[in-house]
Amino acid sequence: MSEPMSDGHRVLESVRRLVRMLRVSDRAAQQQAGVSAAQLFVLYELGKTPAMSLRELAERTFTDQSSVSTVVARLVEAGLVSRDRAGDDARRLVLNLTRAGRAALKRAPGVAQERLLETFESLLPAEQKRFADTFAQILDAMGAEKNAPMIFEDNDNTTTTKRKHKRP
Repeated sequence: MSEPMSDGHRVLESVRRLVRMLRVSDRAAQQQAGVSAAQLFVLYELGKTPAMSLRELAERTFTDQSSVSTVVARLVEAGLVSRDRAGDDARRLVLNLTRAGRAALKRAPGVAQERLLETFESLLPAEQKRFADTFAQILDAMGAEKNAPMIFEDNDNTTTTKRKHKRP
């Protein structure tokens, strides 16, 4: 019979499992839809709620506007997202999926970030707070940067930056 894992071992093993799941999800998104996991998360949110502003999209993806702006720029360049004038205010820009963006979303695997959030939100509110506080405390103590880019979006191997999607 093997010895039980220490709490430190369990934490490290859990982090490895999470990173692997996110990496596998990123590869699947690239292979099936030609986008990174971060780009898929943005497409997913725009698919749920069209005509969102960049600020609204940043809130929905739980990130800052500069990080989501970088992702959106790549999606616009690839022809998957359009920047349009809002119908009610011509000064305001809104983001929408293009036909190619909707097609990419249909081909895509599940969104790992969405699964992670749904699972986290299934915890009791006190457990959510305790976990979030402890996790943030650990990362702060380790010196992790505060405004990190979206998951795996700082990679140079992002598919949509290397090839353009053709519009149908």
